[in-house]
Amino acid sequence: MKLSSGLPFSLLRYGLPYNYPKLESAITTDVVIIGGGISGALCAYHLIEAGVDCAVVDKRTIGLGSTAASTSLLQYEIDVSLNDLIKLRGEGDAVRAYQLCNEALFELEALCRRIGFDSYASTNSLYFGVARPDEKRLHEEYQTRRQIGLDVQFLSAADVKNQFGFKAFGGILSSNAAHADAYALTHAILQHSIRKGLKVFDRTRITKMSTAKGQSKLVTEDGVKIHCNHVINATGYEATTMLKKKVVDLRSTYVTISESMSDCASFPFHQTLLWNTADPYLYMRCTSDGRIIVGGRDGEFANPKRRDDAIGRKTKLLARDFEKLFPSITFRSEFSWAGTFGTTKDGLPFIGKPSNRQNIYFALGFGGNGIIFSLIAAVLIRDSILGHKNNDHPLFSFERA
Repeated sequence: MKLSSGLPFSLLRYGLPYNYPKLESAITTDVVIIGGGISGALCAYHLIEAGVDCAVVDKRTIGLGSTAASTSLLQYEIDVSLNDLIKLRGEGDAVRAYQLCNEALFELEALCRRIGFDSYASTNSLYFGVARPDEKRLHEEYQTRRQIGLDVQFLSAADVKNQFGFKAFGGILSSNAAHADAYALTHAILQHSIRKGLKVFDRTRITKMSTAKGQSKLVTEDGVKIHCNHVINATGYEATTMLKKKVVDLRSTYVTISESMSDCASFPFHQTLLWNTADPYLYMRCTSDGRIIVGGRDGEFANPKRRDDAIGRKTKLLARDFEKLFPSITFRSEFSWAGTFGTTKDGLPFIGKPSNRQNIYFALGFGGNGIIFSLIAAVLIRDSILGHKNNDHPLFSFERA
């Protein structure tokens, strides 16, 4: 599947920072991770740190799937509000899911410090209303979040106007959010892990997989064999073809990034991620080099060509969306791209082993909070492989669908 198109800014900015070999001779390892994006990198990091021998293989050049197209927003918030998730999953599961995501943000920041990745930037996050009924719902959501210990403030319409300069029907200001370029971070994690023994191969397509007596054999398109005890599928939306039942709806999303602006640091939202209650929602943030990323205008995914053909039109609409909020700021798009993502009924990812898979784990961080979900998946799968009990597995199991 062609997961992204256009000119993703991360790829333009960082290029191909490292070369990884193609697998050309047979190997034996404990764990094989299929997928060299942010999900695969985080799984590899946690396994290598735990002393588990593992290898990453990717059919593409490393990071050139969904990861290169990520807008790299890091939030504990998921695509389903806490109050709505309580209705879907019950209070215990919903609260734990939000708390896990909140904790994962701190864990990701600590990981970045450990590997020497200095581009993790802590920010605030403002979730704001676009219609009058939203203000009441946002206040109720704020109260629930506050009750479970999340650091939030409720902003009235006047507060939003005074602090951020645009009209909204209330908002929830969260203190725990961040951005860290997913593509650059993926390479940084892999390079750190390679120094500790990880093996990484790109341009290595797996075409066959079999399991017998608890051992798996993978074969590449060139006939090279890999023997292992466990397989982790971290290929995201492409992994859905391996599942018996449908667990995700694919969507197309669009992103544009402005030219660099010398006065970007003076904008009232410079240190805040903005996203709204619309469906699909609009989101935006400033970058470290003085640009503004605006994304949204999602639609159903029919095929890559139809998605790609819409990039020009969606770019104009996103620029117009931004200027409606901030008419005094001229938004000049420089690069635009499109990507594919997935949504689930409860907004939560699918992590672990489906009942029909003997020793294949899946790290499927669907939704707008995919990087945080990927970190949670890495921890849960590591614990499963090591035989450690983790009570959070049922939150994300395939059996819930």
